[in-house]
Amino acid sequence: MLLGAPGSGKGTQGPRLAERLGVPYLSTGDLLRAEAAAGTELGARVAPYLEDGELVPDDLTLEVVDRALADASAAGGFVLDGFPRTVPQADRVGDVDVVLHLALSDDVARQRLAARDEGRADDADPEVIEHRLRVYHGQTAPLLDHYDRRGTLVTVDADRAPAEVAAELDAALDAVTHRTAG
Repeated sequence: MLLGAPGSGKGTQGPRLAERLGVPYLSTGDLLRAEAAAGTELGARVAPYLEDGELVPDDLTLEVVDRALADASAAGGFVLDGFPRTVPQADRVGDVDVVLHLALSDDVARQRLAARDEGRADDADPEVIEHRLRVYHGQTAPLLDHYDRRGTLVTVDADRAPAEVAAELDAALDAVTHRTAG
């Protein structure tokens, strides 16, 4: 599972990790945006939250994510990005092998988000960026303590080149693999 502020590199590192592990990459944001774009009844309920930069409420998120998690679990595991975002959602996921926290200062997150020229249309809007950071700190950051208490949290400095971050993530996964195999 990947945790980190907006702009921390989850979308860069997640697919690479999934390929390395031979499991699906599940981006909750992508799943929610796809549901909204599909124009389903569920998507119509999800869309306003996405448009306002709000976290989608747990009940709606769970409707979208539960199916993807079941499919990925049947395939042998997954790399999960963007879920859980709250402690109640974490309780729903249950035990995970490792939670990789991509640590990044808010200043660097702001710079990265403002510089994006692809992805979310609202990434460069300073008000939306500030709101997303406040939501992250208020609702998602408490997961760091939640997983640290369980001994599954590994923090990686994400304020480096992607290749350096990738090398540290790979080393962390290797350490977890050796710990759980032994």
